[in-house]
Amino acid sequence: MPVQILHEWNTVTHVSEYEGDPRRRPLTYDEIQDLFDAADGRVEEIRKRGRKGVLTAMRDSALIKTYYAYGMRRRENVGLDIADLRRNPKAPQYKRHGAVFVRWGKSSKGSPPKRRTIFTVPEMDWIVDDLDHYLTEVRPRFNVGKHPAIWVTERCGRLSRRSANEAFEAAKQAAGLPEELELHCLRHSYITHLTEFDYPERFIQDRAGHSYASTTALYTGVSDEYRNRLLHKKLGQRYPGIWEDPK
Repeated sequence: MPVQILHEWNTVTHVSEYEGDPRRRPLTYDEIQDLFDAADGRVEEIRKRGRKGVLTAMRDSALIKTYYAYGMRRRENVGLDIADLRRNPKAPQYKRHGAVFVRWGKSSKGSPPKRRTIFTVPEMDWIVDDLDHYLTEVRPRFNVGKHPAIWVTERCGRLSRRSANEAFEAAKQAAGLPEELELHCLRHSYITHLTEFDYPERFIQDRAGHSYASTTALYTGVSDEYRNRLLHKKLGQRYPGIWEDPK
């Protein structure tokens, strides 16, 4: 007769905080593009009106794109310093934007913040030019001197997580995106899109900073198009010469 051998008292529990939320979902590629266009559009709108805030809008645009391009959590991104930018010897064309070193990764209870390196992937290497423009043309105009932070304020301080949220909300509303979307959804989008780009599960898990594959799975919401493409691929492998991918 079957007997239960695993109980709460003899199994290992996940001590990290649960990161899933049914209200969160990845953005589609069109929604990502609309969000970026709206963020850039706010810059032009403020400039045409001759109002203050052009630098802030330019910073916010680069900030939002960085959240998506590296799939970072709120604290991880605003906690970045210029010294955290890394060169990737395997991708010298990205120069100092080949990777970012995350020092404020989410920690388990009673443990220090986890550190990891997130490489710039070819599908998102457009972030190289955006970051370079921000760091060379925009950030110096904040006159922050030797402040180490990448994301700075007009008061010469480090940008807060609240300000990062507000930047996303402003762009989201300008793009007319659904109200339930929030900044953390860009992290869901990053993980989902890496999956659709056919990166290995372990690679994605490491980039996301997850200890368990089950946590990464909570973030993944691939499209029907991807599912169909994967199905057609597997059918072709299973029935070579018989199955044809319908176009």
